[in-house]
Amino acid sequence: MTVYLRQVAAIVRKDLLLELRTRERLAAMGGLTVLVAILFHFAIDQGLVRMQQLAAGLLWMTILFGGMLGMGRTFEMEREHGAIQGLLASPIPLDGIYLAKVISNFVLVALIEVIALAAYWLFFGFDYGGDPLLLAGVLAVATLGVVAVTTLFSAISAQTTMGQTLLPILIFPLLVPVVIFGVTATGRIFASRPAQEVEGSLYLLAAFAVLSLAAGAILFRYVVEE
Repeated sequence: MTVYLRQVAAIVRKDLLLELRTRERLAAMGGLTVLVAILFHFAIDQGLVRMQQLAAGLLWMTILFGGMLGMGRTFEMEREHGAIQGLLASPIPLDGIYLAKVISNFVLVALIEVIALAAYWLFFGFDYGGDPLLLAGVLAVATLGVVAVTTLFSAISAQTTMGQTLLPILIFPLLVPVVIFGVTATGRIFASRPAQEVEGSLYLLAAFAVLSLAAGAILFRYVVEE
């Protein structure tokens, strides 16, 4: 088990160091996140709409669009340089490779969420409620589910000529549960509702995340071996 975790950690470290040096995905994801917030700022008449009621929906749509832009290139960069063959030929189990990619993408999307929260606070002055730990928990669990699904389908789309164009078509229908329960939970947190009103959505998000991780770890082998 220790060897397995070290192997996973090695891939995560490699991915994050590569991203730190190039900043290719993070710059694109962060730029799109801020741009979407700016567009909503000018597109919505704040005199007619109470923006606080739209906060959860706007936040989650921004996170999904920004995250999708970067996660779509999870395997394309390695395929462009032929590194994927060496990675698959290494003694690291395939489910370990999948888990490492999930962790790397989770870190990137978490950074995008921080940028999105800051951008919407700056442009709209959103009130994020009085329970930051609960908000962080909901965002983390929901993000894990999103990343688990997207990482698997990124491996699929990387093997097609359509690439990132195909990814949103495959992914967005599967992420409907995250949108529904994620928006519900964050909306109630923003409204400073009791934690008991958030627990139901949080449990459903956790179930989605666990099932997505398990399915991804099992199916990843068949995706990359094709």
